[in-house]
Amino acid sequence: MLVAYQSDPAGSNLAHHISQNMKQDGEIYRGKNYDLVTIPTPAISADWLEEKYHYDGFVFLSKHASETGTLALTCHSTGNFSEALFGGKPRQVAIPHPHLQKSYMQALWEKRNNFTKFEIIIEATHHGPTALNKPVLFIEVGTTEKQWNDKILCDSVATIVEDVMSMTPLKNNVAICFGGTHYPEKFTKELIEGQYALGTVIPKHALDHIDEKLFSHILERNNKAKYALVDWSSLGKNKQKIVSLLETTNLEMIRV
Repeated sequence: MLVAYQSDPAGSNLAHHISQNMKQDGEIYRGKNYDLVTIPTPAISADWLEEKYHYDGFVFLSKHASETGTLALTCHSTGNFSEALFGGKPRQVAIPHPHLQKSYMQALWEKRNNFTKFEIIIEATHHGPTALNKPVLFIEVGTTEKQWNDKILCDSVATIVEDVMSMTPLKNNVAICFGGTHYPEKFTKELIEGQYALGTVIPKHALDHIDEKLFSHILERNNKAKYALVDWSSLGKNKQKIVSLLETTNLEMIRV
């Protein structure tokens, strides 16, 4: 199911374009391969969705904001490694949507000539919702009100979303990621060009919060993962801790 928050301008624009090719059934727009709903509460706090809607996954259409103002088209899984400042629950991560994320980022990259002013990059796992029991992916258009309200831009992104959602994504080996910045270039490159789909992405600034309990929870939420991609040069003082935790698993560690 596609989900947009009604007061999010980018999400609303994406949803409006996509809904044109769907049939309205009450508050839900029905499609052949997926449905769409606009919700009255912020997407980051939509942990309630499964009380009302029963689907095999949730893809949120959203605006993207950043302090730097760099123009970006992004997507990411959700979760909190410490406190829950922006929705969800503390120390809880959502189930990722790795194959759909890879398909979307590859499709976006193929059309990069349409988005020459934008960085096409994933973000590390952050914010809510975190408690849903089906896979979650955020697809975001950044970075200022000008872009959020740009109908041509949002229509172009929405068309890619439609195409990706209408296909069965290829299955790839799934990896949990450790290290890197909030905008992890190495993991983005792997997603677009490499063989792995990505589950939870734990950036270097969150590694301090990883302990056995949280690590075990992350493994549970990434139960299809067989690999761990490690941005080796960015682990810092947490290098031995992460290596030791990975040694307790069957994940194959790959340095990037």
